[in-house]
Amino acid sequence: MIFRNSLWKWIQRDPLRYHSLHSDMISARSGMTLEQYLWRSIKIALLTGILFAIIGYFVSAFLSLQVYSGRTGIYNVFNLQLPVFFNAINPAEYMQVLAIIASFIIGTFIGYSLMLRLPGIEKNNRSIKINMTLHNAVAYMYAMRRGGAQLMVIFRSLSDRANIYGEVALEFRQIVRDADFFGYDVVTAIRHLSETTPSEKLKDFLEDLLSVIESGGDMAEFLSTRVRLYQEEARFEQRQFLTVLSLVAESYVTLFVAGPLFLIIIMVVMGMMGGNAVIQLAMVTYAVIPIGSLVFILMIDLISIKAEKTSRYVRTKWLHTYADVIIYKKNDEEPLYEQLKKYDQLRSLVNFIRHPLESFVSNVNQTLYVTVPVAILYIVIILVKIPHYSNMETFINVLDDHIVIAVLIILIPYAVFYEIWSRKVLGIQTLIPDFLERMAGINQVGLTIAQAIAIMVNTNLGLLSYEIRRIKRDMEWGANFTEALMRFEERVSTPSIARTVTLITKASEMSGQIGAVLSIASSDAKMTEVLKRERLAEMFIYTAIVYLSFFVFLFVVGVLTTQFLPVLAKITTTGLPTSGALSGIGSIPIQTFNRLLYHACLVQALFSGMIAGQMGESSISAGVKHSCVLLIIALVAFNFVLTISPV
Repeated sequence: MIFRNSLWKWIQRDPLRYHSLHSDMISARSGMTLEQYLWRSIKIALLTGILFAIIGYFVSAFLSLQVYSGRTGIYNVFNLQLPVFFNAINPAEYMQVLAIIASFIIGTFIGYSLMLRLPGIEKNNRSIKINMTLHNAVAYMYAMRRGGAQLMVIFRSLSDRANIYGEVALEFRQIVRDADFFGYDVVTAIRHLSETTPSEKLKDFLEDLLSVIESGGDMAEFLSTRVRLYQEEARFEQRQFLTVLSLVAESYVTLFVAGPLFLIIIMVVMGMMGGNAVIQLAMVTYAVIPIGSLVFILMIDLISIKAEKTSRYVRTKWLHTYADVIIYKKNDEEPLYEQLKKYDQLRSLVNFIRHPLESFVSNVNQTLYVTVPVAILYIVIILVKIPHYSNMETFINVLDDHIVIAVLIILIPYAVFYEIWSRKVLGIQTLIPDFLERMAGINQVGLTIAQAIAIMVNTNLGLLSYEIRRIKRDMEWGANFTEALMRFEERVSTPSIARTVTLITKASEMSGQIGAVLSIASSDAKMTEVLKRERLAEMFIYTAIVYLSFFVFLFVVGVLTTQFLPVLAKITTTGLPTSGALSGIGSIPIQTFNRLLYHACLVQALFSGMIAGQMGESSISAGVKHSCVLLIIALVAFNFVLTISPV
């Protein structure tokens, strides 16, 4: 407590020192005071310093061992002598103490510096997310404004839909908070948000909105113009993103495909010369490649303009028209309620039994409930049936193939059902712009939305025609247009469909003539599809590069396995010197090297496929199919192709 009070006095002594940090914390919506964050930063910095000190101790101990063995060191050209005071101290211990102190100071400085920069990083991430959905939020505001809603009503409605519009809705929630809890008027609340938002684009939009409010301009026309402007800017931002993504893809191929391949060749040669290359090769196979690939997956995820996840838009309006009516529960109706309860419990099970594959398509994660137990059972059976080999390497070589098969048992159904779902959803999303354009044209001639749906039933829109017929059927059975659309969104459940349904339902609640809103929704959906196709086209070549680089990796490892290592195994040590570069050539663990090279190909196949999906379709789930293909290729190559003895 005393230290925290001293920290607060230190902050007050020079408030400008942490002004930028404080503003970054506000923009990042960190939810803590500057004093609390600095206190947390100091604690994390101390822990980082302790971690670095431990690492420094082991590194200094290793270097001291190298010095004592005479294998390393800096030659004392000037013949400098330590003072007499240090003669009684072991120089190695003295250097270890200095290394620990220096490591602690460096680690503390690095940890504290990173913590001070963390709010700025979070601020930039929030800015990217806000810019990504700003045009959708402005389109929603335009739909409500066309219906005559006031600004505060628009902001309140938008802030309640953070599950649909993400960070930009959370930003507008600040306006609602300032008005409800701090007594700000709308203009002051908007101005306060423009001063604290991390997005320059949102700041410019709010400042222009204030100008329109103060000058009494046409706000609906202003919002319509801004929607179309932001849609054009989104395409430019996508081009910039694709440039960065291509750089990341080339870096991955260089660092974690070509780089490990180069290290593997060096380690095999080191093993030939008697070096301890098995541990190093194991580190590359089981640590460097997986950790590096995960870092790249995380990096791509952070910079990606990806399809954000949204919750389903299933909230309906509950009418309390008869809330004052007293309800009496009759005793003779209890069996009926019990029957309805049992029916609700069995309905989902019956639907799953009738249509088991449809449940897997709608929720691909359910495949894991089946495939994971099957894979575990398969491994258990293999462990029971496998012979008891005295050689551990032989046992591992027999078992690892079956482990790969078990992994494929899990991944292949997941990839198949995800691909079915993806093609279905992509087919529907591709037709959404045409559907909205036709709806807008029908609505503009004076027909209602329900009448437009009835007319659209007779049009040919591929996969979407079936969903339109279901929407019409729901309305014929008593559901209103909003409820029918919400059921459609629940069946498809994608972010773009969720935004479209939200926009149309809100516009239809405000006014019957929503042709202009439908036109903007159509152009927004069309732009989304264009950006998606551009990304797929740009990233297709890098997906092909991932495949080609894996084939090169597999080819080089195959050459080492079939041409190089067998020759080393046949070399006799008769006549070779007992010391020197070739002294350990007879002790090369050929079988261990074969296993590690095989596992390196399997690990490379798994993570290369995931990164291909992350780059091309912004989804690791989309990369599962690539991982399955590469794993099968590696499995077949090492078991049926590379086992052939060289001629």
